[in-house]
Amino acid sequence: MTENPKHIKIQDFNYDLPDNRIAKFPLPVRDQSKLLLYRQGKVSEDIFTSLPNYINKGELMVFNNTKVIQARLHFRKETGALIEVFCLEPISPTDYALNFQQTEHSAWLCLIGNLKKWKGETLHREMIVKGRLITLRAERKQPVGTSHWVDFRWDNPKVTFADILEVFGELPIPPYLNRETQESDKVTYQTVYSKIKGSVAAPTAGLHFTTRVLDALKGKGVDLEELTLHVGAGTFKPVKSEEIEGHEMHTEWISVRKATIESLINHGGKAIAVGTTSVRTLESLYHMGVTLMLNPEATDEQLKVKQWQPYELPSEVQGITSVEALQALLDYMNKNDLETLHSCTQIIIAPGYEYKVVKAMVTNFHQPQSTLLLLVSAFVHGDWRNIYNYALKHNFRFLSYGDSSFIEV
Repeated sequence: MTENPKHIKIQDFNYDLPDNRIAKFPLPVRDQSKLLLYRQGKVSEDIFTSLPNYINKGELMVFNNTKVIQARLHFRKETGALIEVFCLEPISPTDYALNFQQTEHSAWLCLIGNLKKWKGETLHREMIVKGRLITLRAERKQPVGTSHWVDFRWDNPKVTFADILEVFGELPIPPYLNRETQESDKVTYQTVYSKIKGSVAAPTAGLHFTTRVLDALKGKGVDLEELTLHVGAGTFKPVKSEEIEGHEMHTEWISVRKATIESLINHGGKAIAVGTTSVRTLESLYHMGVTLMLNPEATDEQLKVKQWQPYELPSEVQGITSVEALQALLDYMNKNDLETLHSCTQIIIAPGYEYKVVKAMVTNFHQPQSTLLLLVSAFVHGDWRNIYNYALKHNFRFLSYGDSSFIEV
């Protein structure tokens, strides 16, 4: 029975994280990071290259293959004021792939840095793209929550918005690194298996994987699958309300192939998730399947997973297994001739949540009072301090470029 966590106090998920424990840069070799092991309540440590030793032949591991885009654009006004336009998600067209292919015009939901200095005039900036001088213009439209609709236009039909970002954009590293983006981040802040452009933050648990580790997993007979969740800037949004009921989770775009759903079913509806983004996607698939079992004619909009949906299930669906829910999703895809499911999730996973698909996870060490820490706590039935106290006492590096953990219960 899933319990509703709305009245959880976020202060109960605080811990002291000194700045010198936050890894400002990655290690020179990705897979040489430390690996904390939490297995059936016992904590120990190893090195990340040893991860395959802890995963059994025939297990299924699921990775998020999203690619971080160079989402920060800077414009300097004639007054000298610097305006930052941070692209969060596409709004015209809303499909990521289509938006990146646009020529001459694209619209995004953006965060604006130095907003007070942008009085509403059109900003412009010139650069060389594909050997041609391009003028990129940005026009701010209506606000949408704390963000703004921004129209981008440029004067060459042979240049796509993807080309624009590659040249004009800057990779958005996390704010808590307190440093400028460096050229090296373009490589180190991407997973080695990143493919699908769209994230504004890396799925950082995957940063530890190298071809060497992936090959070792395959050689052992571990099955590997990929899905896509584009990480939004909301992943860094602190919980400011006293109780988590007052925190609105960000919505994230997900994409899962039919073959991945089939593989999940073949593995008994269970998987090892690489990163909290994979966790949220896999658990969201379960709840999409439940929606379809309740309403086989559910619309695309009704399939999207709402923040509190897992905690408000009617009693008659409480016993639905992950295989049953995933099969309902597979039947829906077959009926609608879908090779890939595109949807969104706003799921919040917090203590009281009952995991359905994820049987173990690889994850980094998260910020105090964050929704990601709530997710980990839910998985280890509240024993997160045991893990974090060990990591703090044994010189583990924290956050995006920090060390890793493998957690199973």
